[in-house]
Amino acid sequence: MDIERIRKDFPILDQQVNGQPLVYFDNAATTQKPLAVIRRISDYYLKENSNVHRGVHHLSQVATEAYENARNFVANYINAEDSKEIIFTRGTTESINLLATVMRSWILPGDEIVITGMEHHSNLVPWQQLCESSGGKIKLKVLPVNLDGTLDLGFLEKMLTPQVKLLAVTHISNVLGTINPVKEIVELAHKKGVPVLLDGAQGIAHAKVDVQELGVDFYAFSGHKIYGPMGIGVLYGRFTWLKRLPPYQFGGEMIDRVTFKKTTFNELPYKYEAGTPNVVGALSLETALRYVQQTGLEKIFQHEDKLLKYATEKLKEIEGVRIFGQAPNKAAVVSFLIDDIHPYDLGMLLDQMGIAVRTGHHCAEPLMNFYCIPGTVRASFAMYNTLKEVDIFINAVKKAVGMLR
Repeated sequence: MDIERIRKDFPILDQQVNGQPLVYFDNAATTQKPLAVIRRISDYYLKENSNVHRGVHHLSQVATEAYENARNFVANYINAEDSKEIIFTRGTTESINLLATVMRSWILPGDEIVITGMEHHSNLVPWQQLCESSGGKIKLKVLPVNLDGTLDLGFLEKMLTPQVKLLAVTHISNVLGTINPVKEIVELAHKKGVPVLLDGAQGIAHAKVDVQELGVDFYAFSGHKIYGPMGIGVLYGRFTWLKRLPPYQFGGEMIDRVTFKKTTFNELPYKYEAGTPNVVGALSLETALRYVQQTGLEKIFQHEDKLLKYATEKLKEIEGVRIFGQAPNKAAVVSFLIDDIHPYDLGMLLDQMGIAVRTGHHCAEPLMNFYCIPGTVRASFAMYNTLKEVDIFINAVKKAVGMLR
C-alpha cells in the first residue's frame, strides 16, 4: 500500500503532541477518520439534512434513500442475506444491550449463558445483569482462557449443555489480539442447538466478515473502530431471530398502528429503530466501509501484521518485558508490561514523547485478574501506521523504562 498517500487522507496525524510528531497507536480504542468520512458528514448537514421515513418533501426523500442505501451497503459488506437483518445502533455496546434485553423472552429461569474469559465488559456485564435479574435462576458460565490467550474448544464443547441458550464470544480480543476460530466455534455451538453472538468490535476492522459463511446468528460492531464516526453501530441478526424477538424500545418509527387500547409494531428492521436514527452516522459509516473496501482489507491486514510482528520482536529485546497474548493467529494488538512498572506511568511518559497508547484494564478487568496484573500498555496499529513509527515507539519505551527504573 502507498502509506504516505493514505496518511494524507488522515490530517489529524499531521500534528505535534508535546513538541513531538504524533504517533497514534490507540487504534483498538478508536481509529482516526479519513477526509472522505469527514466530508460526508459535512455534506449531509450542508445539503441533505432531514428526518427520514416521515416526509413527502424532497429533503426527506433524499435523506431516506441515502439512509436505506447505507443499510443495503452494510448488508452487502458483511454478506447478510437481507438488509432487514441490519439494525443501526449507537455501537457494539448498544447492540449487545439490545440483544440482552429482547432475549429475556428466550432465556428463562433454568437456562444458561456461556461467555469467555477474554470478553470486553460490553459482552459480559449485559449477560451478567440478565442472570442477576432472574435472582440467580439463570446461570452465567465462563470458558477459561489459556495462558497463551487462546480458547480450549474441547472444553467449550463440554460446557454446551442442553441448558445453554446462548454463546456470546468475541471475534478478536481487544487485549490479547487473539483471532478466535469463530467459524469452528459457531459450528460447534450449532451442533448443540445453541445460537451464537459474535462481538465484532475488533473483528470488523481486522478480518473479513461474512456472516453467512460464518453461520453466526448475531454480529455486533461499531463504526468508529473501522474509520467511521462515533455513535453509529450495527447489530446483524438472522431474520428468523429478529422476527421472533420482541421490540427493544418504543416510540416513533417502530410502530405500525397505535390506539389507546393497543399498539402493533413495524416490520424489520424498523421494529428495532425507535426514534430519529443517526442518519449521518449511517451515511458516513458507509463511506468508511467503502474506503476500506477500496484500499483492500487483505492489504490492510498484511500491513498491520507486518507492524505487529516487527513491534513484537523489538519489544522482546527489552529486558523485563512480558507480552500478553501469544496466540498463533493475532490481529494488530500488542499488550505488554515491563518489570514492575505500572502501565499508567509508562503510558504517561510515552504521551510526553508524543505517543498515544492505551493503558489500564481495557474494559476487560476479569482478564487482568486472570493474569494477576493491574493492566497493560496496549499498542494497536492501523493502515496509516508505519515501521518508522514503531521504531520511534520502541526508542521511547526504552527511554521511559530507563527513567522509571
